[in-house]
Amino acid sequence: MPSAARLRGHRPSWFTPKVARTEVLAGLVVALALIPEAISFSVIAGVDPSVGLFASFTMAVVISVVGGRPAMISAATGAIALVVAPLAREHGFGYLIATVILGGLCQIALGALGVAKLLRFVPRSVMLGFVNSLSILVFVAQLPNLVDVPWAVYPLLVGGLALTALLPRFTTVVPAPLVSIVALTAVTAGAHLAVPTVGDKGRLPAGLPLPGLPEVPFTAATLTLIAPYALAFALVGLMESLMTAQLVDEITGTRSNKTRESLGQGVANIVTGLFGGMGGCAMIGQTMVNVKTSGARTRLSTFLSGVFLMVLCIVFGPVVSRIPMAALVAVMMLVCVTTFDWRSVSPRTFRRLPVGESAVMVITVVCVVATGNLAVGVVVGSVSAMVVFARRVAHLAEVSSVTDPTGDRIRYTVTGALFFASSNVLASRFDYADDPGEVVIDLTAAHIWDASSVAALDGIADRYARHGKTVELVGLNPRSAELHGTLSGQLG
Repeated sequence: MPSAARLRGHRPSWFTPKVARTEVLAGLVVALALIPEAISFSVIAGVDPSVGLFASFTMAVVISVVGGRPAMISAATGAIALVVAPLAREHGFGYLIATVILGGLCQIALGALGVAKLLRFVPRSVMLGFVNSLSILVFVAQLPNLVDVPWAVYPLLVGGLALTALLPRFTTVVPAPLVSIVALTAVTAGAHLAVPTVGDKGRLPAGLPLPGLPEVPFTAATLTLIAPYALAFALVGLMESLMTAQLVDEITGTRSNKTRESLGQGVANIVTGLFGGMGGCAMIGQTMVNVKTSGARTRLSTFLSGVFLMVLCIVFGPVVSRIPMAALVAVMMLVCVTTFDWRSVSPRTFRRLPVGESAVMVITVVCVVATGNLAVGVVVGSVSAMVVFARRVAHLAEVSSVTDPTGDRIRYTVTGALFFASSNVLASRFDYADDPGEVVIDLTAAHIWDASSVAALDGIADRYARHGKTVELVGLNPRSAELHGTLSGQLG
């Protein structure tokens, strides 16, 4: 018989009353917040509301098992909806489903190839831009719910914001967002207030989704049509998921398995497609509700968010339909305000940070907000960071010279990193016409990184040779010597 201590060692992390209560309540809050979001994203994609709700259900349930970041919420998202919307509009629902399945396969392939490792090349300034821009996007997405609405919406919104912000100061037994949603729903129903509700967003499903294959011809023409959309689907989904996972890592002080998350996103999207969902990825807004606001830390909250979503839609549909949108808008707005990194935009931070890093953060935010596309913002931000880094490092390459007392020999000392940016100005640091006949270039304090640097050194030697002078390279470290030996004289 196994000992009690060994059994306790194999228990899941949520297997205590206190943790389980937190996870269950967090899952319920997230499920309530997912319903209007999923319906809205379905409208963006041009499909029936049930398609987005089914996607949120299957994504959350599957990723809770196969994903690499506990407590992160994956569901139908606006980023994915924007990718698949043109295909659904022009070719029909069957092609959308086929794209979701193929996109999942692409994510598995990219995960197996180690695409998650590329996340380490995303600098902190881009990460801050990612967080701030998504906070802005989620906040702006709530504003249409506050335009051309009855006056009663605004007192409800203020009450929801106050309750969600202030309740945690008195008790954390029940998540403040859940209390706010229940209280505002009771007030709306009791006072018979005519305000927009969840039911106004669309019809909730009456049953569970059934598996099936997409109704498209399985031909090369179909594959050619959907492949570009599927690749964009895979890249956008992985980028948003991995960046969100990194953010949760920082908030919780724990590490996640990014490769497993990449593979898990692919599996979840394949399952979602087979069950007629529109696909999805990690959601930063709902993830922040789960992790930061509700305090969830395990896979149980992710799993239950999907289960509760279907239970609320199928069993408690009439009740859920009466939840005022003002309650959910209040929760999401407060999440945006708390998620936004206000320190990153303070005047004090701008004064202390290098101008380049602040510029990269601002560029990332502007690109994401202007395009509504996370991938564009992160790629542009990362490229901008590379340019800033290259300019900064290029200035670290220095050349100094000492002439022998006899006047027959001059020794140049090169320090710093030699690559395409710094090697372009390297040739201008030598006096080809007036130097003595023997030239020594000491590279002990330098490192050759690329072919551009080898070509620059060959060009220097060639220019000295045209003046009848010899050049000797000394002090090359093993890697630099290997690269120089392989490429020298072969670059034209």
